[in-house]
Amino acid sequence: MNRTAYCFDLDGTLTTVEILPCIAAELGISEEIATLTRITMEGLLTFEESLRLRVAILGQVPLQTVHGIINDIQVDPRLSAFIQSRPDQCFVVTGNLDIWVNQLIERIGCGGHTSLATAKNGVISLRHILDKGEAVKSIRNRGFDRVIAIGDGSNDVPMFRAADTAIAFGGTHSPMPAAIAESNFVVHDGDALCKLLNTL
Repeated sequence: MNRTAYCFDLDGTLTTVEILPCIAAELGISEEIATLTRITMEGLLTFEESLRLRVAILGQVPLQTVHGIINDIQVDPRLSAFIQSRPDQCFVVTGNLDIWVNQLIERIGCGGHTSLATAKNGVISLRHILDKGEAVKSIRNRGFDRVIAIGDGSNDVPMFRAADTAIAFGGTHSPMPAAIAESNFVVHDGDALCKLLNTL
C-alpha cells in the first residue's frame, strides 16, 4: 500500500495568522515585523538572514509571554481535522523556533520539524536553522513512498522541490509567486485543500 506523508508549513498555512507579528505586538512593532515577514516570503531577504534578525528583535519578549500569545493563535479547523484523522502521516515543517512553537505543534497533534534554539538568562541563541528540503528527505526516509507538501512562501520552495507533489495554499493570504511557480496545485480555501488532499 502506498504510504503518503503530508508536510505542512505552519505560519499562515495551518495557523490563521502569521505568528511572529503577533509576538511583535508585545514590543509595539507588529507592522515592522509583518513587513520583514512579507519581504522574506517574497524572497527579497533569505530566510536565514530574516530569521536571525527577527529572533534578535523578538528574543526580547519573555518566553512565557510568547507561549501565552501562541496559545491563543487559532489553527484552521478543517486542516486540523484532516491532520487528526491521520496524525502518523502528517508533519509540521517550519523554520520557526522549537522553543516558541513546540506547544502549538503538540496541540495540532502530529510530528514536527523546526529550527532549534536555546534560552538562557532571557537570551535566545539559535542552534540550527531548519532546511525544509532536508526535513522532507528525513520524513521520506521513515518509510513513506510519497510526500505532499503544503505551504505559501518562498521559504517553502526547498520543501516543494523535495516533495512529490507541492500545493501552494492561500488560506491566510495569497501564496507567493515563488511558491506558485514550484507548485503542482494552487488552492485558496481550506475546504478545497482538504478535498484535494483526500483525492491525491
